[in-house]
Amino acid sequence: MSKITFLLLIIYTLFFSKLYGQNLNLKIVGHSNSETKVIDSLNYIKTHTNYTLLKSEVDSIQQRLFKKGYINTEITKLSKINDSTINAFFQLNKKYNTIYIYYNKNDVTKSILNLVSEEVNNDYFVLPFFKTENSLKFINSKIAEQGLPFISLKLSEIRTKNNSTLTAKLIVSKKYQKRTIDKIIVKGYEKFPKSYLKHYLKIKPSESFNITSIKTKTNLLDDLRFANEIREPEILFTKDSTTLYLYIKKIKSNTFDGFLGFGTNEKTSKIDFNGYLNLELNNNLNYGESFTLIYKSDENEQKTFNVNLNLPYLFGSPLGTELQLNIFKKDSSYTTINQIAKLFYQINSKSIAFLGINAIQSNDLLSEENSTATIKDYKTTFYNVRFQHINRQKNNRLFSTNLLFDIEAGIGTRRFDETSEKQIQLELDAFKIFTLNLKNSIFLRLNGFGLFSDIYLENELHQFGGINSIRGFEENSLFASFYSLINTEYRYKLNSTIYIHTIIDVAYLENKIINQKEKLYGLGFGFGILTKAGLLKFNYANGKSENEKFKLSNSQIHLSLTSLF
Repeated sequence: MSKITFLLLIIYTLFFSKLYGQNLNLKIVGHSNSETKVIDSLNYIKTHTNYTLLKSEVDSIQQRLFKKGYINTEITKLSKINDSTINAFFQLNKKYNTIYIYYNKNDVTKSILNLVSEEVNNDYFVLPFFKTENSLKFINSKIAEQGLPFISLKLSEIRTKNNSTLTAKLIVSKKYQKRTIDKIIVKGYEKFPKSYLKHYLKIKPSESFNITSIKTKTNLLDDLRFANEIREPEILFTKDSTTLYLYIKKIKSNTFDGFLGFGTNEKTSKIDFNGYLNLELNNNLNYGESFTLIYKSDENEQKTFNVNLNLPYLFGSPLGTELQLNIFKKDSSYTTINQIAKLFYQINSKSIAFLGINAIQSNDLLSEENSTATIKDYKTTFYNVRFQHINRQKNNRLFSTNLLFDIEAGIGTRRFDETSEKQIQLELDAFKIFTLNLKNSIFLRLNGFGLFSDIYLENELHQFGGINSIRGFEENSLFASFYSLINTEYRYKLNSTIYIHTIIDVAYLENKIINQKEKLYGLGFGFGILTKAGLLKFNYANGKSENEKFKLSNSQIHLSLTSLF
């Protein structure tokens, strides 16, 4: 290659690169100053890397002016001022502010039109012109929800009514007949309970097809403990049928929860141990059922055995049932057996309402010489109503539940020594996690119980204390006819698997039998670690009454492990 040729190649390359890389500036000018102000208010893009993008922006501005009511806008000229500047000259002409749209009652109902227009008559409705496009899209979506997914709308016969008003006719194109869901196919978890499709998701064959509603309903799967949605639903349309495909995954939902607690016995000064077991089996029969077994033994020679069976949507109905058997034995003093049967209705994905009956029988185990006036054989029947609301966090294994509100009230009759007495019983358990940021949160729990009666027996009092109530006290060491409790924790996440927290618990206790009224306090700290075996929790807390000083000997250490399998 000669020197002259090489020099020309360098000059051409530099010149072409500069020319090609030069930005173009756009300026749009109206037919008058007022028109230019209208155009400038659209904040159009003024700098472009090439002519194609510049021309596209000019066309876009014209469309935006159409939608604002300048339907006769014209681009009169594109003028190149210099190598880097191009002027576009617009003439907006007349602006139309209002449009009267005439419609057919058989195509669209007035109830739909009332959602977009403040003036709806028997044959027409009125819209501000700039709202026309969005209003038609909304009307289209509402008609589609009635089982017409292929519906389309357009305006025809557009005419001038006066200087600022247009008229038009609404044309509704129904290309296909009304669609209903003919078949539902579940992919991934083929044995997903059919009753949950009908009553929980409220999706069933023969209902009108509405894809927006279907997507909203399938999002509720994230509130289930045993399944979730792995992808959005899909629809197969054929000439004569509509098939809905749901993509669901079965997830692990069985839990094993246990703890070991130990503290110093005040009488013997030796370390006492206590234990707790909570086994919960969920949806192992692919029915949505749950089975819970709780066994508790503590240092006060108290034993608790609870069994709970929850069967949702009995025989395909919207009602479910919950059966419970609770047995409590206090050393050699007495035993109490609760048999509970409830019917429940799932109001929505988070809320359930219960109606039930609770039959209680307690037996005095003391010999005649050791018997007391406050422990008696008795039988009680309560009729209960209950409401429960739970908000779960599926993607948070440290704190799987964000909110719980569970309240129950019962009215009943207790019989002992040939006497009968009316009683009222109330229970509340509620908590909320207040998330401050990614690492910091506050846990607040309210728990309470009240038995309202003229006469009280020791073996009908409520037992509390320990890791699941006021920490720093022995398990089930406190007996009350009424108590209220506040648990608080400030939690700090070190990472996604470890958190530490404070413990500040306050309780108020009443025991009508011994005329006891007392405030209780629990202070301490703890941590949680997510391991391969499950969530391991450690709590160290010291408990005391209001007139007592804190003593290290009153401290309680609790270990618990919750495993998911």
